[in-house]
Amino acid sequence: MAATQDTASRDDVRSGIIAAATRLLREKGANAVTTRAVAEAAGVQAPTIYRLFGDKDGLVDAVAEHVMATYVDSKSAAADVADGDPVADLRSGWRTHLEFGLANPELYALIATRGRGAPSPAVVAGIEVLRARVRRLATAGLLRVDEQRALMMIHAAGNGTILTLLGTPADQRDLGLGDAMFDAVLGSILATVPATPDTTTNAIAVTFATVVPDLPGLSDAERALMGEWLSRSLTRL
Repeated sequence: MAATQDTASRDDVRSGIIAAATRLLREKGANAVTTRAVAEAAGVQAPTIYRLFGDKDGLVDAVAEHVMATYVDSKSAAADVADGDPVADLRSGWRTHLEFGLANPELYALIATRGRGAPSPAVVAGIEVLRARVRRLATAGLLRVDEQRALMMIHAAGNGTILTLLGTPADQRDLGLGDAMFDAVLGSILATVPATPDTTTNAIAVTFATVVPDLPGLSDAERALMGEWLSRSLTRL
């Protein structure tokens, strides 16, 4: 019983610290989220933050996950479903990402000031969602670059668009920039626009690469060798 109470107390303190940091972020900006300020706002000692989160980066990660989870919960799950069309699904995810970034400028600033270690778990989770969407494009035979290149191009373009818009006064922002950037990236990664399955050598190679890991009757070494051949062919096409 005592152990259960201790766990509940620990969780309550942790939640209170995250809530205090989130309030500081929204009310005073990213620069206000220091361990000392958060400790004072949460009514705890600074060492408590280090004990529960490891360091400031751990606290930033927890705040980012909390804000993102709250945002996602406020959206209808159906709004991100695009009737099985992988391109429409990707566009829907792109718009949601930009919308979130513009709605949470201080969070973006906070993540940007995070230390130089591994990326935030919240960012990693977002990339994995994007990776799944890119895989759908590849499986459908729509990509003319390899999956990793497509993933990185979309990720970089999305973050760049958000930072550009956040760096522009609200009344001067180009509201069509997001869609224009998305279309520009599509033009670079899709085999054809509008998107339809392509039968060019490059598109076939990209599509085949998605099924190599699941091909029956091959050893791991044979799959690795085939993957290497496909990778080399893609760099030459």
